[in-house]
Amino acid sequence: MPRLLLHQGIAFLLVVAIVLTPLGSQADTELEIKHLFEYIQNSTCIFVRNGKKYNARETLAHIQKKYEYAKLRITSAEDFIKYTVTKSSLSGQPYQVLCDERKILSAEWFMAELKRFRGKNLK
Repeated sequence: MPRLLLHQGIAFLLVVAIVLTPLGSQADTELEIKHLFEYIQNSTCIFVRNGKKYNARETLAHIQKKYEYAKLRITSAEDFIKYTVTKSSLSGQPYQVLCDERKILSAEWFMAELKRFRGKNLK
């Protein structure tokens, strides 16, 4: 009998761990994506999409539409970057960000900010 209770207790703890883990990571993912949207909104950089330049407001509107379309595939902030801010869905051309007269791939720009944000939140 005590052995059965031990097995049931372990099984219960495993179920609790499995159920609660995604909830925490889902909340973290939502917070990180929200931060990346705010990062776009507060940016003074120019965003280059298919060779055309866009300001932060225009970029934010575009990325929000792409996010709504891709939302079901997104399970992490890295997925958000991959599916919404890396390249054009139509042409396949990579998005770029022009900041301080330096042009970089948008995926690198967003990943650097995500890394900075995560580091800040660990302290």
